[in-house]
Amino acid sequence: MNSLLLTGGRVVDPANQFDSIADVLILNGKISAIGNKLSAPTGVATFDARGKIVSPGLIDLHVHFREPGQTAKENIATGTAAAARGGFTSVVCMPNTSPAIDSAGTVALIHERAREQGVVNVFVSSAISKGLAGEELAPIGGLKKAGVVAITDDGHCIQNNELMRRACEYVKMFDLPIFDHCQDYALVSDGVMNEGYWSLALGLRSWPSAGEEIIVARNILLAELTGAKVHCQHLSAAGSVALIREAKKRGVTISGEACPHHFTLTDAAIAGSEKFWAEDGKTLAPTQSNPLPVWPAYDTNFKMNPPLRSARDREAILAGLADGTIEILCSDHAPHCDYEKEVEFSYAPFGITGLEIELALSLMQLVHTKRLSLTDMLAKFTINPARLLNLNKGTLTVGADADVTIFDLDSEWIYQREHSASKSKNNPFFGWQLKGKPTATIVAGKMVWSDKTEFATV
Repeated sequence: MNSLLLTGGRVVDPANQFDSIADVLILNGKISAIGNKLSAPTGVATFDARGKIVSPGLIDLHVHFREPGQTAKENIATGTAAAARGGFTSVVCMPNTSPAIDSAGTVALIHERAREQGVVNVFVSSAISKGLAGEELAPIGGLKKAGVVAITDDGHCIQNNELMRRACEYVKMFDLPIFDHCQDYALVSDGVMNEGYWSLALGLRSWPSAGEEIIVARNILLAELTGAKVHCQHLSAAGSVALIREAKKRGVTISGEACPHHFTLTDAAIAGSEKFWAEDGKTLAPTQSNPLPVWPAYDTNFKMNPPLRSARDREAILAGLADGTIEILCSDHAPHCDYEKEVEFSYAPFGITGLEIELALSLMQLVHTKRLSLTDMLAKFTINPARLLNLNKGTLTVGADADVTIFDLDSEWIYQREHSASKSKNNPFFGWQLKGKPTATIVAGKMVWSDKTEFATV
């Protein structure tokens, strides 16, 4: 069950700068050999990967599986099934659950549920502060012993700069990265969408990009002061990219991530499909054979935190990905029940699902547009997050864990609600024609999902 021969695929391994047609032999859950005309040992099945890309298993270091306490939205079983369908073999779940993941006992619970119900590798991040309240540090040393791979108050942001400094000093001692949801509460206040033309035209409370940028600047200063690895989550603003670019030139241990919705959509989407396609449709327009997807103004599936920004901000995120300023891609997969989103825009929760389509959107916006090579894009899903998290993942090196993603670079498909394994359907991309499709996901040598035999159903 955990041995397999993959034949004839285009093997792309950014960690080893390998890109060639080759076979991949997996034995007992490990990569055994990569080469031409490999033979399968007796009893080992063969998978024909011709015409497909074979890459190290994709890693998403920013997902919300809502367990414990919010399992009406998602749980580890359904969340990992969605990850497998999206081509992801490893995920890092965020701690803003109920209760928050701020103790060794809750970490142990997540690990146990993942072993019992998960179909992909589930790693755990824990809270910076007790109860995500931003007032008192969580027991970081004990959480590291419990097996967390990062700490973050994601969904919240530490406003007390002294507390954040002490957190940075602690994570440096324990060799953990600290992730930060960059949001200045005083500047953002009760904003629900990007501050600009469309917030004024739609009459919605505004959220200035400075509310993100000022915390990014704070994090750069603290990373420089303490030497901690500080990682800025879901960047959305042009100013944030410029700040990180300049800091990295000075050698500051700062990094950032981007989500496909922020480099695909703009705040014009909230005005409805007619306005969005009129202003921003050039970047991601479906083929002529497919009608444009239609959505109304004030669609709450376009409400997320941080919010969709302007076309200028989107271009800055794309430029940051292209020049290496932003090293990591992720989904910020944030499921919500339908009834929670089916309210007025101002009252709906922030967040969208994304695990199942982030590979396709990234291929469309980065590779098919020639902003990035396939190798460089895959590095942002594989070896770069693995290095940040100190994981022995993200590579097809002989002896490594046999986590493998297989996908069709050019397959065109329409994303429909029935395609989703997630419990929640709060996604604005239903009905969109996408290009690039996962076809099989292999974890520790075991095929947990394929588009031919859907193992990862719940």
